[in-house]
Amino acid sequence: MEPAARDNLKLAVSAILLACFALSLGDALIKQHSVSFVIWQIFVMRSIIVIPFLIYFVRIQSCAVSIKPAQPRWTLLRSLILVLMWIFYFAALPHIELATAAAAYYTLPIFITLFAAIFLGESITARGWFAVLLGFIGTLLILRPQADDFNAYALLPVLAAVCYACAMILTRSKCRHEKPTVLGLWLNVAFVGVGAAALLVLNLWNPGNETVDSNPFLLGAWTAMWLDEWRIMAILAVAILVGSVSAAFAYQKGPSSIVATFDFAYVAFAVVWGFLLFSEVPQPLVATGILMIVIAGTIATLQKSSPRKS
Repeated sequence: MEPAARDNLKLAVSAILLACFALSLGDALIKQHSVSFVIWQIFVMRSIIVIPFLIYFVRIQSCAVSIKPAQPRWTLLRSLILVLMWIFYFAALPHIELATAAAAYYTLPIFITLFAAIFLGESITARGWFAVLLGFIGTLLILRPQADDFNAYALLPVLAAVCYACAMILTRSKCRHEKPTVLGLWLNVAFVGVGAAALLVLNLWNPGNETVDSNPFLLGAWTAMWLDEWRIMAILAVAILVGSVSAAFAYQKGPSSIVATFDFAYVAFAVVWGFLLFSEVPQPLVATGILMIVIAGTIATLQKSSPRKS
């Protein structure tokens, strides 16, 4: 009864809405400035700003809490999978509408449902299978694989969702007892490491202008950091810090099944940012697919799972 007494649903919902607002704004700004920065520079500079704050949050929890994870190998693997997730997602942003990317990414509850059944032995109810089918149809409406205007970049957020689902299954099975702030800290360390390694490879490779022009967000050069650039990086750092801390706080203060349904507010915010910053208005078929994915994700989140019997 004690954990339930500490629940505060209004506070939890407010926190997850704040998280969705901050994270969607950060992603919209990354899309807006994808012509100005290479993705690896964003990884490095944003995380360098965030890491000291995460270390501080770890320390104020308890001086006895170590910043070293109890399961370093699994924590490292989880962090690298999540970095790969963000690479897929961010790589798609310069090429597709923000709302489309957000909806394709939020197929993740469907993949989590499937992977929980495959790897953790959890059963899927009839409602869960309906959610999987509905989400699959919604994804097809967005991707339109047979249409003349099919954009292969729209597949990248779906791959990002698969990576996120794998990371969450790993979190539950191997990193369940790690402090969320410690996991967040080492995720940002992984961002710095992967970003620095990619920048080193690009420096040694020195791709030609034609190659860089084909995908400057992935293959471009480091941008000189002046006041405006530092301000953008600071905003991105605040966005991911507020978003990650607020999301963790929300799931601590409210039932996961309820909080997770409000997590889909990210898609709504993405539609708003897409309209305000890029004048993006989803086509009717795409809008229908987005709505179907949100409904499917909500159903998958709310479905009651039980361990599969031997």
